[in-house]
Amino acid sequence: MYHVDLRYDATRYGLRDVSLDLERGEFAFLTGASGAGKTTLLRLLFGALKPTAGQILIGGRNLTRLPASAIPEVRRQIGVIFQDFKLLAERSVFDNVAIALEIHGVPRREVRRRVWNLLKRLGLGHKLEERPRALSGGEQQRVAIARALVNDPPLLLAD
Repeated sequence: MYHVDLRYDATRYGLRDVSLDLERGEFAFLTGASGAGKTTLLRLLFGALKPTAGQILIGGRNLTRLPASAIPEVRRQIGVIFQDFKLLAERSVFDNVAIALEIHGVPRREVRRRVWNLLKRLGLGHKLEERPRALSGGEQQRVAIARALVNDPPLLLAD
């Protein structure tokens, strides 16, 4: 991310002249007050927002120059844990995690194996058929984490 601005109007910025360079394997925490732009930065990295200036490079691809139709392919390389989890209310815990693999076309047998192993490691193996509303907040958060990790993405963003 190089010299990125996100301008709301002529006088208000969401972000101004932000540069960030992370190499493979690096781990970074972004901290700041509420309203400082942390979620905005993540939304830019995920391709949910377009900057008004600057460049965003993810895996060698410049998101700022990609057509909207190419963004989903980039997103498949990114695991995202949203602040509000974005779990599918009418789907089971298993299905909420499996959907990330199904979108990639992973064979059903492999989906079952990977989802089961990950949910078991996160202490949710006994909650496979539960709906998100039946889970505690911490359990919902672990389901969201599992969904973000199940594809073993090269980039993980957590809000």
